[in-house]
Amino acid sequence: MNAIAEPIKAHPRAATIFTCVLAALAGLMFGLDIGVISGATQFIQAEFRIDDRTIEWIVSAMMLGAAIGALGAGWMSSALGRKRSLILAATLFVAGSLLSGWAWSPATLIGARFVLGLAIGVATFTAPLYLAEVAPVRIRGAMISTYQLMITIGILVAFLSDTAFSYSGNWRWMLGVIAIPGALFLLGVLLLPDSPRWLMMRGRRAEAVVVLTRLRGDAAVVVSEVADIEEQLKTPQRGWHLFLQNSNFRRSVGLGVLLQVMQQFTGMNVVMYYAPRIFEGMGYNTESQMWFTAVVGLVNVLATFIAIGLVDRLGRKPILYIGFTVMALGLGVVGTMMHLGIRTHVEQMFTVAMLLTFIVGFAMSAGPLIWTLCSEVQPLKGRDFGIGCSTFTNWIANMIVGVTFLSLLNGIGNAATFWLYAGLNLVFLVITFLLIPETKGVTLEQIERNLMAGKPLREIGQ
Repeated sequence: MNAIAEPIKAHPRAATIFTCVLAALAGLMFGLDIGVISGATQFIQAEFRIDDRTIEWIVSAMMLGAAIGALGAGWMSSALGRKRSLILAATLFVAGSLLSGWAWSPATLIGARFVLGLAIGVATFTAPLYLAEVAPVRIRGAMISTYQLMITIGILVAFLSDTAFSYSGNWRWMLGVIAIPGALFLLGVLLLPDSPRWLMMRGRRAEAVVVLTRLRGDAAVVVSEVADIEEQLKTPQRGWHLFLQNSNFRRSVGLGVLLQVMQQFTGMNVVMYYAPRIFEGMGYNTESQMWFTAVVGLVNVLATFIAIGLVDRLGRKPILYIGFTVMALGLGVVGTMMHLGIRTHVEQMFTVAMLLTFIVGFAMSAGPLIWTLCSEVQPLKGRDFGIGCSTFTNWIANMIVGVTFLSLLNGIGNAATFWLYAGLNLVFLVITFLLIPETKGVTLEQIERNLMAGKPLREIGQ
């Protein structure tokens, strides 16, 4: 009996390790693809001799692809399964990365970035869903948090990689090297089982029990979890019908859409995609631009821990108040310094410090908390639909920001562009006061009851 029992005990530990690897690689790759283009644009522009408008589309094609990928990811993860969807995403990651590195024209590069976007759209919907369904209860929250944290680490790694390749100006390696983690991600997904919840959704209960037994190693835990899944599946997702029939649900969907517009129009992804160009406007040379871009990534990672530590202590709204205020102040001062003229080294460093202050404001507030709120305000029957709408909005708003920033710089100037984003953050401060609920310590069921009872949005967390 002992000879048989030992391998069974080993399986849950192995499954946990693979789950951790998957969480890290999925988030890391998402961050890599966001950050990698930042350092490459100036070298791409020089080689192909293209204007800023074409660069904007090279940057933003990925967001368009992600929006379309996110739209289809819900159907795909249901019809094909979470695992097959992730296999497809990983394959697209590798193909898009290699094609980016081999791109022979701007049009090819735009197409490659679109393919990467499709991969991101599918992966960002499916990976957290898969992790939540496969990870043991004791580490489920940690896995989702790890995924979010690894996105910021991926951005930092991309910035450091860009800095290393910038000395040779080799943008092809900058973009192509992320095929390596893509291949590792693909390998990791192939080694993992199907989601037990998906198997039960497809009527394959016996297979789900086998998978859960491998993952948990405890018969009592398996019985309990199977019962929980069966109970949850009694509440089918009817988001589209609910959206058409219930005005209160339309309010929650609208709030989720608004939250994502707010997150994207803070200006954070302007810095993520165009940091070297911003530092160029401050008077720095190419080498300094790249290193300061890496510092941006590091500050983004470290400041994320502020949100993790404070979100369940201070609450959502106080942190958003602080974040939008800090972001408005940071960008307002950056714009003012650019308006007055940055002439001395001290003025340069002060302007950089204020830009980093803006990064801290975002990473501690709107970055992680918007996603938290978007999931909390949607009722159970329409949660997939509501989150799908907000995710799609995130990528469309992201694309609008990416495809307009350089045009704004060229049209109204550096200072006015940063003042514009500072002003938007002040508007978001007012919206937070008027519309955003405080959901700290409130159950999802209570939020849903308040929403469906017709309470004002700002009061559904009371």
